[in-house]
Amino acid sequence: MNGRRTWSIRVRMTATTGTVAVVVSVIVCALILVGLRSHTAEAARIQTVTAALRVAYETVQGPVRGRLNAPKDVALQVVDEDQQVVAATSGALAGPPMADFRPAPHNIYEARELCPPNGLKGCQWVIVLRVYNEGGDRFVQAATPTVPWYVSSGHLMLLVCASLLLTMIACLRAWATTDQVLTRVDAIRAELAEITASKSGRRVTVPPHRDEIRWLAEAVNETLDRLDSALERQRSFTSDASHDLRSPITGARAQIEEALLFPDEVDWPHTARNVLQSLDRLQAIVTDLLQLARLDAGAWHDPEAIDLGAVVTIEVARAERTKQIVSHLQEGVTVHGDRLRLVRLLTNLLDNAERHAERRVDITVRAEDGCGVLEVQDDGAGIAEEDREVVFQRFARLEAGKARDAAGTGLGLPIAREIARLHGGTLTIEDSDRGARFVLRIPCSQPCGTE
Repeated sequence: MNGRRTWSIRVRMTATTGTVAVVVSVIVCALILVGLRSHTAEAARIQTVTAALRVAYETVQGPVRGRLNAPKDVALQVVDEDQQVVAATSGALAGPPMADFRPAPHNIYEARELCPPNGLKGCQWVIVLRVYNEGGDRFVQAATPTVPWYVSSGHLMLLVCASLLLTMIACLRAWATTDQVLTRVDAIRAELAEITASKSGRRVTVPPHRDEIRWLAEAVNETLDRLDSALERQRSFTSDASHDLRSPITGARAQIEEALLFPDEVDWPHTARNVLQSLDRLQAIVTDLLQLARLDAGAWHDPEAIDLGAVVTIEVARAERTKQIVSHLQEGVTVHGDRLRLVRLLTNLLDNAERHAERRVDITVRAEDGCGVLEVQDDGAGIAEEDREVVFQRFARLEAGKARDAAGTGLGLPIAREIARLHGGTLTIEDSDRGARFVLRIPCSQPCGTE
């Protein structure tokens, strides 16, 4: 357990939405302030230049002295060659010249930003106009305060309030939307919590809206379908395994108990052979169950290249068979996997074919569409199409199979199919003119052994 505090999804989504809203609001407000400041500053400068030009025109018409009129926030001065203020607006008449600069001799005006101009406060934009006069040049000076970054307190307050309102609306909407979504998720979770292995068969309610929550509910129901199928297979497997294990044990126990009732009249060697047969069947079932458990545990880690034709040749030559084995082998058909497991697969198919064949079993190895193909076909009665998947179920045995081999476990073909699956291949029963034709297909182009 770590020390990190985990916030709920509602809080995290609301906080994220609020943060995004704040960032967007700040950017938008900054852009608005930049544009508004530029516009306001331009308007203030135009107003200041207009006022300065008016005074310059009056100066050309005749001497200008005393107090000047100007728009609000605009200060005006008329200065002579000796830097004496001869006319000005109220508050600038008695002071020194606002500007400490003059236009160059060949220019009629110059503008600068001074912080502050002489006799004034704060940073101001100052323009100086030269007015040519026979008695000496006059200089019209005009100043207006620079526009702050926030333009004005009223504008700033309006933007802040609008941003807070939009952020609050976004947070409330995010909380409501997240709550609505999580409510449906909580409903699915509550239904799942009520579904147990002992009460399977229930499904969660699928919402009517076609959105991600509906897809989640459908995926959950599909998972529950697979889970129920797995549970049913597990129950069936447990029941069948218990029955098949109990049969030889019961038979052996019955024979021993009967022999103990009349010990002097029992043929003990015959009884021992009968008990040994029951133990052989019990051992075969346990061995097959262990093999299935290993296969269910997963695949191997170090696959090797295997020549299917060589495997068939060695296996056919190794064991004596009661039926004729005819091989049709193509050279160079190589797959990747586990040699011992493929031998077990082939042995199971040969044992099954031999059990049902009349006289002959054909084995074919060939390459087809990038796969190694192994076919085992007998000349027996064959398997009905509706039973072709039944024979691959664990402990499933058809009546014909029970009649031919009462000691069979019903696990040989399921083991063979599981081995094929672990090799990335398939094992199926396909149509044939006579008998059953088992077809194994394993990819040749890439190593197998991964699930």
